[in-house]
Amino acid sequence: MKYKIAILGTGNVAWHLGPALEDAGHTITEVFGRDIQKAINLTKRLYVAEAKDDLDFSDSEASIFIISVSDHALSEIADEIILPEDSILVHTSGSVGLDILGYSSAAYTGIFYPLQTFSKDRRLDFADVPFLLESDDQNTLQNLKKLAKSLSPHQYVIKSKDRKALHVAAVFASNFSNYMLRLSEEIMARQGLDFEMLKPLIIETISKSLEIGAKKAQTGPAIRSDFNILDDHYQFLNYNEQVAQIYMLISQDIIDSY
Repeated sequence: MKYKIAILGTGNVAWHLGPALEDAGHTITEVFGRDIQKAINLTKRLYVAEAKDDLDFSDSEASIFIISVSDHALSEIADEIILPEDSILVHTSGSVGLDILGYSSAAYTGIFYPLQTFSKDRRLDFADVPFLLESDDQNTLQNLKKLAKSLSPHQYVIKSKDRKALHVAAVFASNFSNYMLRLSEEIMARQGLDFEMLKPLIIETISKSLEIGAKKAQTGPAIRSDFNILDDHYQFLNYNEQVAQIYMLISQDIIDSY
């Protein structure tokens, strides 16, 4: 089944999701953005989509409206949007519940959350992306399953409270691990060393953790309770007290966990 869809938002998720939906045979009818130029830029990646900077969709041909904006902007969009009859309104947030759409003019509401990290300049294969779905209406849920299936074989029906836990776990697995890599890059650069030397270690660490489990894969001075090394590293990091504290906090948690 092919759908006519409007995208509300111009960020990283919308940037990838719109073209992927069209590649799957669906039609993007409109792209909404508070900044009309950003909406126009996204429509250039699409076939016939119209750029809009107002939330009156009463004459839209779309049947599914996907809000893909920052979490703090969700309620404002949901409150202001004017929709056709019998339309489905969903959002793509990992941490905001279904109830935030409850006061909208939508006949049906749901969650259409792609569990992945998105950057505009990084190509992405949606076939590898899990979609977490939710709706209180079974017919709506079936439509969301069909829509997700057209992009990926991985679909899961997840309630809001479980999706929040999953999103927190994803922050640790993705956002925080990326932040640690950034700190590693900065330490190497400060010392005039080539970060390329660490890439085989990073690849092996991630591969091993996924293969045997992160708890079994843990190595390093903290798991050995090597306090001399830990103190030496802490002193080395004293040029940045916050980073030094992060090092000791995580090291202590590793010590306490084994």
